[in-house]
Amino acid sequence: MSAAPDGGDRDRAVVGVIAGAGDLPRLIAEDRRARGLRYLVCAFQGAAPPWIGDHPHAVVRHEKPGALFAALRGAGVDTVAFAGAMARPQLHPLAFDLTALRLAPRILPMLRQGDDALLRGLAGVLEAEGFRLVGAHELLSGLLAPPGDCAARKADAEDRADIARAAALVAGLGALDVGQAAVVAGGVCLGLESIQGTDALLAFAGATPQRLRPRPGVLYKAPKPGQDWRVDLPAIGPQTLRAASAAGLAGVAVRAGGVLVLGLEATRAEADRLGLFLHGWPE
Repeated sequence: MSAAPDGGDRDRAVVGVIAGAGDLPRLIAEDRRARGLRYLVCAFQGAAPPWIGDHPHAVVRHEKPGALFAALRGAGVDTVAFAGAMARPQLHPLAFDLTALRLAPRILPMLRQGDDALLRGLAGVLEAEGFRLVGAHELLSGLLAPPGDCAARKADAEDRADIARAAALVAGLGALDVGQAAVVAGGVCLGLESIQGTDALLAFAGATPQRLRPRPGVLYKAPKPGQDWRVDLPAIGPQTLRAASAAGLAGVAVRAGGVLVLGLEATRAEADRLGLFLHGWPE
């Protein structure tokens, strides 16, 4: 993980937000606007969020990286942040611009790799173009999960044993660049996250017959070992708690200081409403 810039560096930077799905890119854009700081929200055709028109923005095709770089430079952007979940593009080589043709030998092999390797490679491309890369957590304070119990319900000894088992599974899974989450109940693995994401994992775990579930269980999320924290930190929010409840789990645990919580107070309130624990697990 790179060292976080100090407040002065963050405020002087002209930030380009590469916006994916979810609330995170919107929160960054709203924070920059509220503080009168310069920024540009960039999104890709077919995946531009509905709120983007309220902010300085550019929407480009995946096949036109030259247009993306030109928009960033035209806005004076010197610092770029990835924010939000991004789907793998279906590229049409006949639509490639000259920049895409130049970068194709480097980018196309990345699409056959895991998410972390892909995003790390794209980060390298941006840096080679002269942009500084920062993590979303470096632009918004208070996003990283705090340690310990965060909700009224506390994780008991059996919950903690499940968290420890899930943490070991996620470490092994992440070392293969596959996923960032696992569901464990009474020491039994009910599911591992893959390309489909956390919601699909929770739906799968929730469909597990009760006879195979020794107890309600826990969802655990953490960064992959050696992951570049600037491009793909895992995140949770109130919707994660709702999905965990629907799956019949007892709670959600995350790596303390290594997972983004999008709206800690709202997430804590949702955990309390649903009677779930919310726990920051130490590294």
